Amino acid sequence: MSALAFAYPAVLAALVVLPAIWWLLRLTPPKPVVEAFPPFRILASILKREETPARSPWWLTLLRMLMAAAVILAIADPVLNPRENTLVASGPLVLVIDNSWAAAGDWQRRIDTASAMIDDAEARDLPISVVFTVDRQHDAVPTDAATARTRLAAAQPRPLPAQREQAVAALKTALADTPPGTLAFLSDGIAGSEDDGTISALQALQPAQLRLVEGDGRSTIALTDANNDAETMDVTASRLSAGEARTLALTAHDTRGRAIANGTLNFAAGEARGTGSIAAPFELRNDFAQVTIDGLATAGGTYMLDDGFRRRRVALLTGETHDASQPLLSSLHYIEQALAPFSDLVRPNVADLAAGIPELLEQRPSVMIMADVGRLPEETYAPLQRWLEAGGMLIRFAGPRLAAAPADDPLVPVVLRKGERALDGALSWSEPQPLADYPPTSPFAGMPRAGDVLVKRQVLAEPTPDLPERTWASLADGTPLVTTGKVGAGRIVLFHVSAETGWSNLPLSGDFVEMLRRSVQLSRGGGVAATGEAQGQHLPPFRLLTAAGTLSTDTGEAKPLDPATAGAAPATADNPPGLYGSQDGFLAHNLFPAGTNLAPLPLADAPSVARESLIGQVAQSLKPALFLIATLLLLADCLIVLIMGGAFARRFRPVVARGTTALALTLGLGLALATLAPSPALADDTRPNDAELLDRMDTTHLGYVVTGEADVDSVSERGLAGLTEFLTYRTTLEPGAPVPVDISKDELAVFPLLYWPVSASADMPTSATISRIDAYMRNGGTVLFDTRDQFSSLDSGDTSPNTQRLRDILANLDIPPLEPVPPEHVLTKSFYLLSNFPGRFTGSPLWVEAELDQQQDPNRPARSGDGVTPIMITGNDFAGAWAIDANGMALLPTVPPDETQREHAFRSGVNIMMYMLTGNYKADQVHVPALLERLGQ
Repeated sequence: MSALAFAYPAVLAALVVLPAIWWLLRLTPPKPVVEAFPPFRILASILKREETPARSPWWLTLLRMLMAAAVILAIADPVLNPRENTLVASGPLVLVIDNSWAAAGDWQRRIDTASAMIDDAEARDLPISVVFTVDRQHDAVPTDAATARTRLAAAQPRPLPAQREQAVAALKTALADTPPGTLAFLSDGIAGSEDDGTISALQALQPAQLRLVEGDGRSTIALTDANNDAETMDVTASRLSAGEARTLALTAHDTRGRAIANGTLNFAAGEARGTGSIAAPFELRNDFAQVTIDGLATAGGTYMLDDGFRRRRVALLTGETHDASQPLLSSLHYIEQALAPFSDLVRPNVADLAAGIPELLEQRPSVMIMADVGRLPEETYAPLQRWLEAGGMLIRFAGPRLAAAPADDPLVPVVLRKGERALDGALSWSEPQPLADYPPTSPFAGMPRAGDVLVKRQVLAEPTPDLPERTWASLADGTPLVTTGKVGAGRIVLFHVSAETGWSNLPLSGDFVEMLRRSVQLSRGGGVAATGEAQGQHLPPFRLLTAAGTLSTDTGEAKPLDPATAGAAPATADNPPGLYGSQDGFLAHNLFPAGTNLAPLPLADAPSVARESLIGQVAQSLKPALFLIATLLLLADCLIVLIMGGAFARRFRPVVARGTTALALTLGLGLALATLAPSPALADDTRPNDAELLDRMDTTHLGYVVTGEADVDSVSERGLAGLTEFLTYRTTLEPGAPVPVDISKDELAVFPLLYWPVSASADMPTSATISRIDAYMRNGGTVLFDTRDQFSSLDSGDTSPNTQRLRDILANLDIPPLEPVPPEHVLTKSFYLLSNFPGRFTGSPLWVEAELDQQQDPNRPARSGDGVTPIMITGNDFAGAWAIDANGMALLPTVPPDETQREHAFRSGVNIMMYMLTGNYKADQVHVPALLERLGQ
């Protein structure tokens, strides 16, 4: 690895022409023959002869030579990257590479660094061993350079911490006591534990040279915890480089990846642990699905949230009169203390239950807690029953009033015996009972049994065959302590003891807080833990987090997750970070558990390790400095020529003549100093043209993705031109001319719809391009993929080349579940009434996002995305049917030839555009009466 590299070394061959340039600049033309003409001798003696030197001055020639050399070197694009470039030839080159989550941010630089070492080893004919620390299996046997490059190209960072012990063990076995020549450890800089012995283990291999290659560590930041408090979503983070004070931006995303709130993350100077918050109403915070650190696309910079992080609104109700002077005796005091940190508590403003219960139900609580409430007013049972059947949760605590209530109370989960059971006192033969172990199907499973909790009184349940299935907790004698029952989509939970300390000391224990928290979390709508059948079962992987911090449907070799370990244990290869469950409900398993701190790799006992940085981390391009030198030399040359040609006034010539040499010396000194201070490489200016952006924002344009194939792009352009003309004549929409879109660099946000003709022979989009498309779809844009193969089907095994290319593209996109357009979809009636969507072909369905959220709360203020699908897929070749020439005539025939089919294809395009611009307007039933009135019905 050389300290100075050239991007275009072939250009340096032009330096061989410098001697020829010198010779041309110093070339003297033949001296003219002088013939004396006697009559002119007098004039010759009178006129002052102006002499021109036969040769240019040597210093001017040197100046021009330096200018030519600077231009040649600048075109060759030299890059300065001071690095250790010596490999020890006494043994194989060994590369130990951390491909963990922390390496995702600078992965390409790590690949470039390893490639440069492999090039050096190949030049010395050394065997090469490459091992990655996060791989399940390690092949550390030394191979040739070609095989090493293949393995390096196939490697990718994974969303897991490095597991270096297995990699070092495999390396030791593969080398078979052969000491390495150069052992390069490309580390992510994070210690696996407090006593991480990776460096010592590598030194034990006795390499002739041990080199530690690291990144700068500034981007190694992990979000380790999140808490949905009363006013804000608070997050905790840990960073590897505890240096200066730093403030980072936080963004909260919903389930579709759209940014819905922002906050800040702050690290104090010298502190490795930071805190941040996102302020938003709790209704909006309940829509948070991910919290990310802006600019850090890693698994550590993403914290996933499931339904358990949602803050519930809990209504509190008691049957007793509250005495403010004795809060510890209140039946709601301990409940409020337990739920206040993670719930939004509301209480009625009136003491009358007949008025208080409807008042609470109007606030749409997720949970209602009744502490020692017996018989309710008759008129309140019906609204409570409807609320329960719609998905509400009722949690009741026993007490004297409930013990005296009628046995036919419909708001208890089990049949209760009349009265209460006393387990202590002078007239009792029993003693206070402790708790038994929690059943495995209970939501309390996994909690340690509280040995210090004693129950003195309780209400008893009548024995029934299903009582064990309804029991979540019981006493040591087998009598139920917590029972449950379903009512429609809702649930009733009964604690057979009071909510204060009169019947037990349970409210004084930490188990009381955890029991309430887990019970309230079950109020989620269709969550994975909301069904009793799911309790205690392992959850299959649903979507997994990538090393870049995005969710993917590729579950790979992940195994089902024990719900008890979600959030309590770090991610592993068997259970990588992600969402576990199903579309109906899932649990979030993040990279690190709460309280994790990132620690740097210990190097105190390794003074002989040579430390260096990655390629490109401190590299500086010399091209700008060389072009600046050449420009200054050109200006100096022009100035000198003007001075020598007498362009300035005669009276200034003496002064200028005396200052010419000083000017040349000053310029030379300045250029030398500029050369010694290399400037950083200039980034390419990829900003779009402002005038074009303003025009595209002012006028709707249809955009099509440029494939690079002239015939395909021509049909796309003429097809969208035909649809534009049809829209102009048939609707009030007047789009501008179609715009070709290079999805790798053009601004996509100005297009409501992108038409993408899929071609198997076109270049496959890069991962960066796919990321731009994914961001475009997440932010509300829609991509219409057209495979143009007539009979493509996403749900069959038979595929055409274009459909296979589409699958390859979609494999890298985070797309929702898809389905053919349903009969009642808005697309069928957004402008024309359509039953199918033909193009030049017919028979292929139009795929859109599946309507999986039909049960969404109808009273929610707004539906995100306005119901518009981010993706459409067809194989009917829409652009081929729309394509027209300059005279408005169709360019391509339909198959079969049918102008009615072409008309329906245009109408399909109109419906798609109206759907894109108006969303689910015509699916909103609030407009039905007005539409019927206009129709005269």
